Amino acid sequence: MSREQAAKNDFLNRSKLWQIGFFALNNTATNLYMFAMMFISYYATGIAGVAVVMISAILTAARIFDGITDPIIGYFIDRTNTKFGKFRPFMILGNIILAISVLLMFNVTHLVPDSYRLPFLIVIYMIHIIGYTFQTACTKAAQTVLTNDPKQRPVYSAFDATYNTILFVGGQFYVASYLVPKHGGFNQGFFTEFNTVAIAASTVFTVLAVISLWEKDRTEYYGFAEKTVQTSFRDYWPLIKRNRPLQMLVVAAATDKLAGQVLRQPVVPVMFFGILLGDYALSGTVSMITIIPTLVITFIGVGIARKKGLKKTFVGATWGALLAFTLLLVLFLVLDDPTTISLSNIGIATIIFLVLYTLGYSFMGLTGNLVIPMIADTSDYETHITGRYVPGMIGTLFSFVDKLISSLASSIVGLMLAMIGFKTVFPEVDTPLTTGLFALALFFHIGIPILGWIASLIAMKFYKLDYQYMEQIQAEISEVKHMLVEKNQVSIHPSTGKEA
Repeated sequence: MSREQAAKNDFLNRSKLWQIGFFALNNTATNLYMFAMMFISYYATGIAGVAVVMISAILTAARIFDGITDPIIGYFIDRTNTKFGKFRPFMILGNIILAISVLLMFNVTHLVPDSYRLPFLIVIYMIHIIGYTFQTACTKAAQTVLTNDPKQRPVYSAFDATYNTILFVGGQFYVASYLVPKHGGFNQGFFTEFNTVAIAASTVFTVLAVISLWEKDRTEYYGFAEKTVQTSFRDYWPLIKRNRPLQMLVVAAATDKLAGQVLRQPVVPVMFFGILLGDYALSGTVSMITIIPTLVITFIGVGIARKKGLKKTFVGATWGALLAFTLLLVLFLVLDDPTTISLSNIGIATIIFLVLYTLGYSFMGLTGNLVIPMIADTSDYETHITGRYVPGMIGTLFSFVDKLISSLASSIVGLMLAMIGFKTVFPEVDTPLTTGLFALALFFHIGIPILGWIASLIAMKFYKLDYQYMEQIQAEISEVKHMLVEKNQVSIHPSTGKEA
């Protein structure tokens, strides 16, 4: 066995399957709050009395603030190394802040006097963002301690995709087919029940994610098994300037994220399904139909990624989504009456719609869930070229730019709706279909995702971390570790991470 292969085997860091599965719940825990916050516009305009343009501006500013906090929190993560680990304290504290802020935001804001209501909402939202960043930063950064095996790292995507599919598809069904009919709309009863369920589930998921890192969140798994890296805010610009794979991944993921954020604005499915197709409950039903195909395509994609690499799988899935949605756009442009798309009267148009919609969403789900392990690859690339282990900086730099771009979602939706006359309230399911609503429904639901995927394909042309290169990076990092251990005459057991 060669010295390089021996080093690779000695320092191959793998996790048990349940550890990867439980850790993926950390992302689900924060996505629950992201899903809940998608309905803040209906609460703000319908219950708290905030104008549409104002809440759209607040959501955009909040998203920008969210991005600004990322590098700051990443800086502290990289400088943290407590007896409870580097990541677990941030995960726990973040989830506590999220729960408290949501309770205050949706239960107290409308009770505050008019003159203080908007400042109260803004302050609580800012606190919410800090908690959200605490926890989401760990989802990206802790990937590096979970596993460094190129064959195992994509497995995270299978769990993450499964959880996210159940969350967003099942969540939309839960909202559209159960909560809205039960409470008669987006009223206080709706928000009380919805947020109670979200807080309880997120807490359980966070506890399981913390348990998954119990053996891995230790110094032995931080880069070259060195002590905490000393970083400063001056290190951020040189890092992003030299890390071309990180730059390209940010472009690809951020444009896709922008499309996803637009699609998840609650008014968009109201416009597309409730007004254009004439059946808002169809959004939940169609989403349920996509669950199995989405999971099947994801599992196939993860299998391909384990053999061919994350990059190749990401590009292939992007092409699949782009083709499906392009054909879907053509369908709506040539269809005389969109309301003929109905599960109660299934015809050729309904079948074509279901096939293309399902394929598009399935491939979109796969690309989104491949991004997080790809961030870990860019972190390992940074360690490889500089010797510095800074996953907090890498993950939060990614989030910073990603959130700045995707922060435009609420403003795009709010401003474009205001341009066609919806300046004080959002369209409801009983709003008559106009030419402007028809055009915006297609643009929001189909056009923006198409533009995002085109940008992703261009960016991936310059992303060089394919399967072969990642194997080379891990082998060379392992070689350096091997030499460091020999130099210090210290042996580290590969499974326990402790000195032998």
